[in-house]
Amino acid sequence: MGWTRMMDLALIGIILILSGLLYRQHYKYKKRSHQLGRVHERLQRILSDKTGEKLLLFTEDPELRVILTDINQLLESNQRILAERTGTEQSIRRMLSNISHDLNTPLTVVLGYIETIQLDPDMEAGERAEMLVKIRRKANEVMEMIRQFFDLAKLESGDQPLPLTRVLLNEVCRRNILAFYEVLTGKGMEVDIRIPEEPIYAYANEGALDRILHNLISNAIRYGSDGNVVGLTLKQDQDHVHIDVWDRGKGIAVIHQGRVFDRMYTLEDSRNKSFQGSGLGLTITKRLAQNLGGDVHLYSKPYEKTIFTVQLKPFRY
Repeated sequence: MGWTRMMDLALIGIILILSGLLYRQHYKYKKRSHQLGRVHERLQRILSDKTGEKLLLFTEDPELRVILTDINQLLESNQRILAERTGTEQSIRRMLSNISHDLNTPLTVVLGYIETIQLDPDMEAGERAEMLVKIRRKANEVMEMIRQFFDLAKLESGDQPLPLTRVLLNEVCRRNILAFYEVLTGKGMEVDIRIPEEPIYAYANEGALDRILHNLISNAIRYGSDGNVVGLTLKQDQDHVHIDVWDRGKGIAVIHQGRVFDRMYTLEDSRNKSFQGSGLGLTITKRLAQNLGGDVHLYSKPYEKTIFTVQLKPFRY
C-alpha cells in the first residue's frame, strides 16, 4: 500500500511538472506572439511613413532580440538606399534644369542672329558673314555641351569600359602642358613644369589621361589666371602616382570644395565648368579617373595654391 501511494504521488508530481512546463510554454508563446504583433505594427508604421526610426529591443527573448537586430540593419540599409535615391533624383532634376538653361542661352542667341539676318535682306555682306561666324560658334558650344552630357552618361553607365595598359606619364604630362604653352604665355602667365627625368609608368588609358589633363589645365587657365602661374607636377610614392595641376588664383571656397565634382554644380566660385563652360568638365574628369582605378582630389587656399591631384595606380612589372 505504501509503495502504491508513493507511485501515485510521483505520478501527480510528474503531472504537475508537465502542467507547469506546458503553462510556461503557453505563456511564453502568447507573450512572443504579442511581441511579434507589436513588431509587425511598428514595422508597418516605419515603412509607410518612411521615417528613420528603428525597432526597440524591448524583449529579453534572445532569439527575438537577434531577429530585431537583423531587422534594424535591414531598415538602416533601406533608409540609406532611399536617401541615396532621393539625392540622385534631386541631382538629376537640378542637372536637367541647368542643362535646359545652358542650352537655352546659346540657342536664343542663335535664333536672334538668324531673325536679324532674315529681317534685313539688305544687310552688308561683311556684317552677315560676321553674324554667321557667331552663329556657328554658338552652335558649336551647344554641340560640345551635348557631347559632354552623353560622355558623362556613358561613363556612369559603364557601357564603355576603358582598356588599361602601361602608360609613360612623363610624356603624357609634357605633351598636355606644352599644348597650352602658347595660350599661357600669351596671357603673360608663368608655366611651372616639374616632370622628373626617370620614367614613371601608370596602369591607365592614354586617351582618358589626355582628357583629364586637358580639363584640369583648361580649368586652371580659366579660373586661376589672376595668380599669373599654372603648374604641373608629376611624382610617385610607394603606393600611387600623382599628377598635380595647380595655380595661385582666387581658389575655391571651403563651402564649395566638397561639391565641385558634382554634376552641373555651377556656382560662380565653384569652378565646376569645363573649358567650354558646360558644367560637366570636372565631373567627367573625376569619373574618368575613377574608371582608371584612381581618383581626383582638391586642395585650395585662395591666392596661395589650388591643386587638383590626379591619383593613379603605378604600373607593376
